Amino acid sequence: MPNPAENDFAIAAASAEDIALLGAWAHEEGWNPGLTDGGVFFPTDPGGFLIGRLDGVPVTSVSVVRYGPGHGFLGFYLTRPHLRGQGYGLRTWQAGTARLADRNTGLDGVPAQQDNYRRSGFRTCWSNARYEGTPPPDIAPPPGTALVDARSVPFAQLAAYDRRFFPAPRDGFLAAWITAPRRTALAAVRDGELHGLAVVRECRAASRIGPLYAASPQVAAALVSTLAATVPDGPVAIDVPDLNPAAVRLAGELGLTPSFGTARMYTGPQPVIDRAGYYGITSLELG
Repeated sequence: MPNPAENDFAIAAASAEDIALLGAWAHEEGWNPGLTDGGVFFPTDPGGFLIGRLDGVPVTSVSVVRYGPGHGFLGFYLTRPHLRGQGYGLRTWQAGTARLADRNTGLDGVPAQQDNYRRSGFRTCWSNARYEGTPPPDIAPPPGTALVDARSVPFAQLAAYDRRFFPAPRDGFLAAWITAPRRTALAAVRDGELHGLAVVRECRAASRIGPLYAASPQVAAALVSTLAATVPDGPVAIDVPDLNPAAVRLAGELGLTPSFGTARMYTGPQPVIDRAGYYGITSLELG
């Protein structure tokens, strides 16, 4: 087996242009990233994306994004198929995890890698299943609840709501996530209070809905139905956490079927979040 230390292999921070390449690699793995996700991901932590190059050619990647003083999220852990098992991915992993040392770090791991992640100190906290399909149209929210453009809601209110479901402040990411091109963000509002938030974004395959937060299954169903009507012809997909049984039941009731699974894993304690309102994760790459 080649020794990467003896080859011209170097790991460095990715450029903004490299993020498009990572999206293409992720698509090849069946992860179905959003078409405009890169423009949101990179500014969130410009030093948080690493590329390994062999003889100048990109061959490995990992994202290791820092949130606040104590949280991190790892994603985009990839090695080009013809070079797997030769140590290049491991060196990239080690460089990435060093950047998140002393942080409670999360990731959404595919089944084939979960044992490796456990050996690196991650433990499974819950499972996600990607549900895909076409939900019924015209599902109305509960009486007194209105679905509005999320951009019309005071941002401080949106950011505070997001903090109920994510273990660290991520205001910059959230602001970009709801305003990026080729997506729609809706908030569910009742008596001036937020009862839900969801974003749909166009992808190479099924359009993805995430996050999906809601005060009740009825609110979640209305958000999914309304957002699905805004995307081009085709199904939608939601990564549903099994720590909210109501979310799993709702996915089935909407006619969606599971197609892909991951496990949310952390190096430290499982964060305390609003489980009952958590119907869909935001992204596999940045949490």
